[in-house]
Order: sequence, then C-alpha cells, then structure tokens
Amino acid sequence: MITGKRKKLLNVNSLRVHYPVTGGIFFPKETGRVRAVDGISFDIAPGETFSLVGESGSGKSTVAKSIVGLLGNMYGDVEFDGTNISTCSSNELMNIRRQIGFVFQDPYGSLNPRMRVGDIIGEPLKVHKLYGEDEDFRKKINDLLNIVGLNPNFAERFPHEFSGGQRQRISIARAIATNPDLVILDEPVSALDVSIQAQVLNLLIDLQDKFNVAYLFISHDLSVVRHISDRVGVMYMGKIIELGKTDEIFFNPYHPYTKALLSAIPEPDPDVELKRERIILSGELPGYLNPPSGCHFHPRCPISTPDCSNLRPEIKNIHKSNHFVACIKVEGY
Repeated sequence: MITGKRKKLLNVNSLRVHYPVTGGIFFPKETGRVRAVDGISFDIAPGETFSLVGESGSGKSTVAKSIVGLLGNMYGDVEFDGTNISTCSSNELMNIRRQIGFVFQDPYGSLNPRMRVGDIIGEPLKVHKLYGEDEDFRKKINDLLNIVGLNPNFAERFPHEFSGGQRQRISIARAIATNPDLVILDEPVSALDVSIQAQVLNLLIDLQDKFNVAYLFISHDLSVVRHISDRVGVMYMGKIIELGKTDEIFFNPYHPYTKALLSAIPEPDPDVELKRERIILSGELPGYLNPPSGCHFHPRCPISTPDCSNLRPEIKNIHKSNHFVACIKVEGY
C-alpha cells in the first residue's frame, strides 16, 4: 500500500482490470491483454475528497466502476468499510452499494427520460427498501430536491424539461438519497457551462460539510480538482504516477507528466502567463495493447534517459513526506 496509517473508508490495493483480446475466426484464442488499470493503490478517509486526474483513456472511469462491482476481469482488493468487494456475498455487495452513491458525467443520458424526477430520485430508496408509507416517500423526495436547490414541485416533471445543471442536481439528489458514506463523481461538471460548474461544485462542498460524505472525484480538469480536493492521484496508462495532498501536487509536483498537466492550466494574469514555462508533450497516449517498455511515459517525457525504457518505476514515498511518485529521475526516489 502507498498510504499512511489513518482511518480508511475505502481501501484500494493493487487494483487491476485487464481485458483479454482474442484473434482467429474458427479457433479464437487470446492474443493479448488491455491493461486498463494496472496495479493502483489508494485510500479515502471518511469525509475526504480524493481526486483522480489524467488524460482521457488513462483508466479513471474504469477505477470508479470497479469500486461498485460493475466490471469483471478485476483483480486485487477493494475494501469498503472493512468488507472486500471482490469476495463478498451478493447481500453484502447490495449493502455496500447502498452506502455508495454515483453521479455520472452526462446529465442528459444518465436520467431515464420516461420517468418523472421524483421516481428517479426515489428509485434507490425502493431498491434498498428504505421507504415507508407513500406520504413519507414523497416527503423524502421533496426534502432531497430542497437540499440540492430545486423546487419540490419539480418532482412531477420529466428530465427533458430541465437544463444540464438542473439535471445534474437531480443526479446528485439521487446519489445521496440513501445517505451514503461515499459518492463517486465521474466527471460531474465537464458537460456544464463554467458558471454552472461553479454552482454544482459549491453544492457538492456544502453537502460534504452537512453530511460528512466522502467523494471520489474523477476529472481531467485540474482547476476543478484543485477547488474541491483534499488529495490528488495523477493517472497515466492505468497507473497512478503521483499522489499527494492537493497543495503539494499543485505547488510542488515531482513527476514530469504532472508538471506538463499543470503547465496547461490557463493563467488569468497575462503577465504571469507570459513568464510561465509551458511544457509541451510530444506524441499521443500510447496504445494499451503494446505499451512502451519500462516507464510507459518515457517516449513523451522531456527528461527521459535510456534507463527509463528499461526500468519500470514503482510508486514510492519521496522524502517520507506522504508524497508518492513513480519516476527514477526524481531526487529522493
């Protein structure tokens, strides 16, 4: 594990998700494996926000789906509140899913267009049998709509009658309906206008203060991550290559990939923007079927050496500071 001694709500240890690739017409056989997630470890404490960032295709969403048991071909250990998701019974898994909410990226595609808003929000209550009389059920729906800043009268409307920001508030209300301990937020604001993004992020922060819920926040937008996170893990080709407290990642990054990501964040001050060093990465994200040898980042890395193509770096605690990096060129590695 790469985390220190602290109370853990979620504990992910050496998680791998590998998809077999088969070839042949008459006698198909496995010809390779796509290592979508390749041995990552992290934990989340109660009430904490932990963010995973990286380019599209780096494995962030695969991690999120694995945590709630939605994917096969999963190896390693995922423990939620002391229960191992990969080996637990179906009843235990159902109980865990009650304690984990999920908000998807697309506020248009994640809501059933044929269901009324009240039924969408109340569906988790029915699935987990957490509602009593119909009057109590409707009161709970109205309370949830109030909590996310929507009019309770919206319960009788359909999703197409709402804007993207309102739909994402409906998704958040559904996610917190069962009073979960953890909410997984998979790119929850990337499809929204910037002004609406800020409103939704502030809502999430308010809900966390009110209910002490933990967040796994997945995003490619570092400016959003900085606003909401306590700790950040940077992913590249299925691996976490840097992990630490948010301020450490943003103000004292070690890995060259993290530095390149941070250099791409727009700076509102034009004088600072002119003086800032911009790191341009060459090439594109390599294919998962034939990843580069050694460090997967070395073909694009501005400081790589021949050793980088031979040695596969493990993530290590730099200077015992709880700042973890996977790069042989980092001082103190």
